[in-house]
Amino acid sequence: MEGHQLNSTTVTEFLVLGFPELNDYKLTFFSIILLLYSMTICENLLIISLVSTSQRLQSPMYFFLGHLALSDIILVTSVVPTLLDIILREGSTIPFVWCFVQSYLYGAVVSAECFLLTAMSYDRYLAICRPLHYVSIMSVKLRYGLVISSWVFSYLFILITLVLICYLRFCGPNVVDHFFCDSTSLLELSCSDTTIVDIEMIVLSFPIVLLPFVYVIISYVFIFITIFGMSSSSSGWKKTFSTCTSHLVVVSIYYGSILIIYMVPYKGHSVTIKFISLFYIVITPLLNPMIYSLRNKDIQSSVVIYLMVGGKRRV
Repeated sequence: MEGHQLNSTTVTEFLVLGFPELNDYKLTFFSIILLLYSMTICENLLIISLVSTSQRLQSPMYFFLGHLALSDIILVTSVVPTLLDIILREGSTIPFVWCFVQSYLYGAVVSAECFLLTAMSYDRYLAICRPLHYVSIMSVKLRYGLVISSWVFSYLFILITLVLICYLRFCGPNVVDHFFCDSTSLLELSCSDTTIVDIEMIVLSFPIVLLPFVYVIISYVFIFITIFGMSSSSSGWKKTFSTCTSHLVVVSIYYGSILIIYMVPYKGHSVTIKFISLFYIVITPLLNPMIYSLRNKDIQSSVVIYLMVGGKRRV
């Protein structure tokens, strides 16, 4: 097929613009992003450490939360270090190969988070709607199966997109009007016919985004029906409602950002898309541990004990 051979690619690097409208404030912007990135890494590492060491946090819900924290670390690390360089240089060139690696990591982690949030919804559904069968259904084998399949399928699905994009021809221009190598931005620069890739991305959006989103909504319909059918004086009512609220807030922020990013037409809205993407990539991973910890006494007490013993033994 003409123009679809790897050796026909003439572009060897991409110029990523970042936020040129903030170049006059680059040091302030750099400092803010660096601070947020550092806080995000520390928070999510703490969650992973707590889930690994605390006896209080051995339930499936916290097991999934630990993997969500890991996905957040991979997400910000795949984008933010490059973003910091772009901010200081007021735009930076990224090698062709790394641009595709970054696009792949970003897409795979976004997909993994969709699946992990769906698994967490299923866990909450079983715990609240089928409490008598929860332990037997949500076994160790099942929880590991859900997590492993979430990671494996996400990386395999996005690998299809990566392979198709790699076989496109990039002959210039090579300017990416974004702060990282997003697949949508790369397709804009291709001088090949991208119809097949566009169709493939639409098709994959169903199992990766749409179906998990619909499942989360349906599961929470049943969850809230069950919760509102409980007596307000029932044991654990407040804790149950608090746990679901935390997860629902995270889901709403996550899917809200994703839907806005990919439903708003890209052309003519580059600044809007970049700031929404920045919120999703930098702020959301920072907020997730806070949201889950805000009203969760198990996590709060585990943090206190963990800090007191320095994480040297199981708490």
